[in-house]
Amino acid sequence: MKDYLSLRIGKRFSSFQLHKKTIWFSLLALLIVIAVAIVSLGMGEMKIAPLDVLKVLLGIGSEENALIVEQFRLPRIVIAILVGAALAVAGAIMQGLVRNPLASPDVLGVSGGASVFAVGFLILFETASIKWLPPIAFLGATLTTFLLYALSWKKGVTPLRLVMIGVGIKIAAGAIVTMLIMFSPFLLQNKALLWLTGSIYGVDWNDVFMILPWVIGLILVAGLLARRVNIQQLGDDLATSLGSSLQLDRFFLLMICAALTGTAVSVGGDISFVALLAPHIAKQLIGPSFGGAMTLSAFLGAIIVLLADLIARMAFSPIEVPVGVFTSAIGAPFFIYLLYKNRNR
Repeated sequence: MKDYLSLRIGKRFSSFQLHKKTIWFSLLALLIVIAVAIVSLGMGEMKIAPLDVLKVLLGIGSEENALIVEQFRLPRIVIAILVGAALAVAGAIMQGLVRNPLASPDVLGVSGGASVFAVGFLILFETASIKWLPPIAFLGATLTTFLLYALSWKKGVTPLRLVMIGVGIKIAAGAIVTMLIMFSPFLLQNKALLWLTGSIYGVDWNDVFMILPWVIGLILVAGLLARRVNIQQLGDDLATSLGSSLQLDRFFLLMICAALTGTAVSVGGDISFVALLAPHIAKQLIGPSFGGAMTLSAFLGAIIVLLADLIARMAFSPIEVPVGVFTSAIGAPFFIYLLYKNRNR
């Protein structure tokens, strides 16, 4: 037990044991998030040195630098961190429930459902305010998860049925999105395709304040339910024998996954593979325990989106490439590798 630190919240509410390796890896990942964020804040048409960025964040920088960093770049960096963390934790929950490293909200159709609602809104209600897009995407993710759960139900929901039904929903959602785009005007097609690719271009502090409480609150709730996810990973029979309310826990955790996915997708668009990559890397580093893997996954997801956004802004400047292009470029080969690695399972 020397390798573990104990953490208790209240006398009876909840307690945790954290492996020291988990703490060190999480602290290292947090430092990388901060470092990448500082570098990214200084990159753009007007370069700002990291030390000058730090001065701005500490409130002692020049007015010109403060305007650029605080008003134009910082909201985008915060959104990248929140979107990456939300997608990564949603992926960790999904992989824990399904007990499969190939599972993630985008693979199982949850992101696809959000995409259908969002693209439908952009095309069918072209004069409506774009501020309605986040709740529409959120609603799409939630309703898709309800549909996924309902279609998977047969005297309970099993991980295998969730995967099979989820893949079917993903394919159907993709077909619906394609049809919507095909029969829409050219200008709206570009708008919808940009959103589908995944982009955090043009976000502001209103977007940050809109999703911040949702992301933080849902991640905290997921952390408090870490034991239930760990029990789910033991298998249905053993989880039931340990007194777990298997189906109720599974439904509630799926709703948290949907809420996190919908929140992230509502602002960042359909950014692919973050929810697949981050949890898998975290588990490779520290093991399968959900509590530690979730925390590290959140930091890794933030790093992936931050780096993808930095490359998207700078690689082909002044042309800005959507973030989702680079996450897909990394994630697609990784997904093929996972399929190959798990081919005999």
